[in-house]
Amino acid sequence: MAFLEPLPADATPELAETFDHFREILGFVPNSLLTMQRKPEIVRAFGQLTSAIMDPGGSIDPGLKRLLAHFASRASGCQYCQAHSLIAAGISGVSQEKLDAIWDYQSSPLYSEAERAALDFALAAGSVPNGVDHDVIARLRQHWDEDQVVEMLGAVCLYGFLNRWNDSLATELEDSPRALGERVLGRGGWTGERHRRDP
Repeated sequence: MAFLEPLPADATPELAETFDHFREILGFVPNSLLTMQRKPEIVRAFGQLTSAIMDPGGSIDPGLKRLLAHFASRASGCQYCQAHSLIAAGISGVSQEKLDAIWDYQSSPLYSEAERAALDFALAAGSVPNGVDHDVIARLRQHWDEDQVVEMLGAVCLYGFLNRWNDSLATELEDSPRALGERVLGRGGWTGERHRRDP
């Protein structure tokens, strides 16, 4: 059960545009933002940061950025964000078949060597203590340039904030990410338990 209840989406009218942006991305306003709106300036700043990092005009595919966010969240243990990032990856164009193979990314032909290097980087960067070392970076740089590495790390760090926020408040999972988590992530041990209404 969430430690703080989300406020209704219309509780802060000046956030309507920001909330609409997240409805476009996910199909709903996340409970994390509905809780965060107690400090509207944080929601606005987070919306701006999200737009800058997840900019579809960047050199990294938006779907891959969401997968990077998933692996960073997996490293941190935030099951709320693991499910959310996969929902967003699907909306950003990652096929359901590829999402279904997320646990097998190291061997699945659906993932390229460049993607494997990027996802391993996200997993290492999201770990505490940080697991990025010379080998991880050397492998990453075989496939990606420095600007792309910065863009990828932005996605990892954006979710670092969300991982802390949602796990600290046990933010309740919405229906669609919970269902996806149960179907796709459950075989890897995902339960969403911390983020369910029933303790």
